[in-house]
Amino acid sequence: MTLAIAAAFAVSTFAASAAQTAAGAPRAENAFLSQEDAAARSARVSNVDYALAFTLTGKESFSGVTTATFDLADNSAPLTIDLDKATVQSVTINGKRVDARYNNWFVTIAAADLAQGRNTVVIAYERLHSTNGEGLHRMVDPVDGRVYTYSHFEPAAAHQMFAVFDQPDLKATYQVTATAPADWQVVSTTRETRVEDAGSSKRWIFPKSKKLSPYNFSLHAGPYKVWEDKSGKYPMRLFARQSVAAQVTPADWFRYTKDGLAFFDNYFGIPYQFEKYDQLLVPDFLYGAMENAGAITFAEGGFLRKAAMTDAQRQSLASVIMHEMAHQWFGDLVTMKWWNGLWLNESFASFMGTLATAEATEFKDAWQHFYSTGKQAAYAQDQKANTHPIEVPVPSTANAFDNIDAITYSKGASTLIQLRQLLGADVFRKGVHNYLTKYSYQNAKLDDFIGSLGEAAGRDLSGWTKQWLYEPGVNTIAANFTCSGGKNGGKITSFTLQQSAPSKALPTLREQRVQVATFKVDGDTFTALKTVPVTYSGATTRVPALVGSACPDMAYPNYQDWGFVKVQLDKRSFETARASLSHVEDPLLRTMLWQSLWDGVRDAKLPLNEFIKTALANAPLEKDYTLLGDVLGKVGTASYYLDAMGLQSPWAQQTRAALEAMAWNGVLANKGNDNFQRRWFGTYLDLASTPTALERLAGILAGTVKVDGLTINQDLRWSIVARLNRYDHAGALALVEQEARRDNSDSGQAAALAATVVRPDARIKAEWLGTVEDLKTTLPFSKIRTAMHSLYPTEQGALAEQTAERRLARLPAIDKAAGPVYMRSYAGALIPTGCTPASVKRLTEAAGQMKDLSAGTRRALLDAQQEDQRCVRIKQAMTASR
Repeated sequence: MTLAIAAAFAVSTFAASAAQTAAGAPRAENAFLSQEDAAARSARVSNVDYALAFTLTGKESFSGVTTATFDLADNSAPLTIDLDKATVQSVTINGKRVDARYNNWFVTIAAADLAQGRNTVVIAYERLHSTNGEGLHRMVDPVDGRVYTYSHFEPAAAHQMFAVFDQPDLKATYQVTATAPADWQVVSTTRETRVEDAGSSKRWIFPKSKKLSPYNFSLHAGPYKVWEDKSGKYPMRLFARQSVAAQVTPADWFRYTKDGLAFFDNYFGIPYQFEKYDQLLVPDFLYGAMENAGAITFAEGGFLRKAAMTDAQRQSLASVIMHEMAHQWFGDLVTMKWWNGLWLNESFASFMGTLATAEATEFKDAWQHFYSTGKQAAYAQDQKANTHPIEVPVPSTANAFDNIDAITYSKGASTLIQLRQLLGADVFRKGVHNYLTKYSYQNAKLDDFIGSLGEAAGRDLSGWTKQWLYEPGVNTIAANFTCSGGKNGGKITSFTLQQSAPSKALPTLREQRVQVATFKVDGDTFTALKTVPVTYSGATTRVPALVGSACPDMAYPNYQDWGFVKVQLDKRSFETARASLSHVEDPLLRTMLWQSLWDGVRDAKLPLNEFIKTALANAPLEKDYTLLGDVLGKVGTASYYLDAMGLQSPWAQQTRAALEAMAWNGVLANKGNDNFQRRWFGTYLDLASTPTALERLAGILAGTVKVDGLTINQDLRWSIVARLNRYDHAGALALVEQEARRDNSDSGQAAALAATVVRPDARIKAEWLGTVEDLKTTLPFSKIRTAMHSLYPTEQGALAEQTAERRLARLPAIDKAAGPVYMRSYAGALIPTGCTPASVKRLTEAAGQMKDLSAGTRRALLDAQQEDQRCVRIKQAMTASR
């Protein structure tokens, strides 16, 4: 079928199914909501208002009363309201108490108890707090015993806190009353109207919110420390636990927040809608941050610092603030209709967050950072065998996060960048403004967004949409040119761009606008010759504007990174890039050339040993801070491959020592430059494995080895302890207990756990693997997740192999019994790889047999198989002694 026919068929089938469901087909008895059931419910329910009353005591459970008022189109069938794992105390419908059926996932209201028109349903319940980061999460601070709670509802977990129609297209208002201990703060979408004394507690009363999807509403409560800033257009507050307050730098938060709000107000042409801007640092958070309207949450682990922030850490803070802020318009003000639109929310926020960081903060190289981080992750994901289109169906809430990955965030953002290049920045901005204006406080679909952009541009974007959003895979572009007159002084006689598809199975060639640039090398001088913008499509596109210009030593067909395309350098350009890296003045181009070399390694075309040789020669010369981080990250991955391959040859041992020496010399050479010195020391920590390096780290920890200019804070102390235990350095286990006495915080407890589990000790591995796989454990998920990711570091291949068969055999049973939150971590950390033909075969056989895994776990299995295969190919391509 063509795309149009398939789409029409899907729409008609979906409409028929929804109609059948609306006519009375019962909802599936499980924890998830299907798109069909959601559509049937939203066809009947509208104009929803919630009055929510919560009683919070700090104990393990809380109680609540949901009063849901809504219009019902018909009362011909039962109606469900979502509520997860609660004890329902009473259900009252339109003033009459009823005996409604509750199955632990949703309350079913009989048709006879409903009225056509306006209804009011009141559900009183009690529920345990969650400890896995969803619903209303509770954490007891081990430092001072204080209790903190916060909510997290994405993708569909609001019903883990209160009774609700938990789907994005049933937007509603929320009016909250919360009773909490007297020393607590309570934070929600709106600012409280008043706080009343209620004996030993206080009652917080909040005004009615604007219309929001359930996952955008939030409530957070605990004895948080509060900072406030009223210097901007909107009042700002920042919250953190009392025991970590000293690690927060409020001035940075408020500066970036104020600058971002001013930027977005201006860019969108629509004022910020939620009146106040609260941000909370919260413990045990599952993700980086969450865009709750007016009350954004951030993971403590990503933003708390026990030393002054480096520029990289400040840039990370600024970019995440901007990303979540963009969502306040695109996601909160205008919201997707169903979870298949989640990618557009995240892509747009990634794009706009980077734009705001580049234009409203001091981090003008934000796009360079995006290229070397998010975009490379997207390229890698899009080259996997199980890649997927940007826009994919989501049958139920169980699948909402199946495809949330680098394609969702960074490829999607890259397509928006490319669309902005095609349409022009002003036209793109106009289309965005029109979209946000037209659909404010409503739900919208992809066609609505693309339609607004196309209307602003006066262009039909349906072809572009099909190519980019509904077809997976990344294309490759290469410059093909000939010259006359020899290498020196010659002229280009022909120049074409050659576009190739990823494979026969993914044949799509795309329209794209890029810049093509040519360069000349003269000794140590690397000079740009000519730059030409080109819109190309199809397999071959001529570039007549370059004909007659000077013959280059290098041609780069995606200069300044306009396009989402893999660059394949011709042989001459590739050799020029290798030889001239340190002479390229433009840091973005230098970044892209490093990436071309690394792509050569991943594609098994450039031997890993040759890349390492190039890195040893060039990394110490790098003076661009952002690019240095990228290069050292690639060095770390190269070292990972050495360990994964199990190489212990003289060359491998010499190479490990050389990499350690390079990093240590970088530490010493950058005394007085805190950013660079800490970046080099972090690399040294990640590379240290020889007895000499481990003994040096032990000396640094003990204070017998000094590093001029470097402060060894508590975070670094724990990193050293972990590294020493990972390689079973003498006395390392005792250091865990010693350090735990210095630091009894929750982050200290997590670090002690990681340092213990990472030890090359079969008994410890067996004990913690058993705990991880015990789905009834009472340990908080944050500890389980720490253990998962600490069990089998790369170089402990022999230990990992002892349980590899067992872990793989148990995967289907664990996948069936555990939920998506658990499996995202388990599958990512514990599917066994080995970088051997035997381990590839084992994974290939498992993939052939385990067809009934959940979508997310099956994808993780296929990813592991392909990456293990890549590791074997990289090993085979090496030319050094193995």
